Amino acid sequence: MTTATQGDSVQVHYRGTLNDGTLFDSSHDRGEPISFTVGAGQMIQGFDDAVYGMTVGEVKNITLTPDEAYGDTDPDAITQLDKSTFPEGFGFNDGDKIPLSGPGGAHFIGTITEIRDDDITVDLNHPMAGKDLNFEIELVEIGES
Repeated sequence: MTTATQGDSVQVHYRGTLNDGTLFDSSHDRGEPISFTVGAGQMIQGFDDAVYGMTVGEVKNITLTPDEAYGDTDPDAITQLDKSTFPEGFGFNDGDKIPLSGPGGAHFIGTITEIRDDDITVDLNHPMAGKDLNFEIELVEIGES
C-alpha cells in the first residue's frame, strides 16, 4: 500500500474546527480537495506532518497546538495607524480585515480592533494565532513525486 511521503503531490479533503466545534474551513464545502506537496512548506506544519505516512482513503483526526499551526498570539503585532494614511472615505469598522503593505512591499491582512478619532488599532496576528485547531483529514490521492 502506497503512503504519502516527502515530495509527493497529494490531494486531501479536510474539515477544520475550533475546540468549541465552530467550523472555520472545509474543502468539502468547496466541493473539491486541496492539492499540495508533502514537506514543501505549502501547509501549516502540523497539517503537513499529519499527512506524511497516510494511505489513500485513510481518515485521520488531529488537534494542532498553536506551535504546530499559526503560532501564539504576539502582543507586539498590535499597532496603531493614523487614519490619514488611508484613502479619503475609507470605512473603518471594528473587526474588519484590512489589506496592508509593510517594509519591502510585503502584503498582509490586519484586523481593526479599536477605532478612535485620529487613529485605529490593528492586530497583525493571523486570525488563527493562539488557537488549537482540529482537523479531520482524508487522503484522496497521491500523485507523482
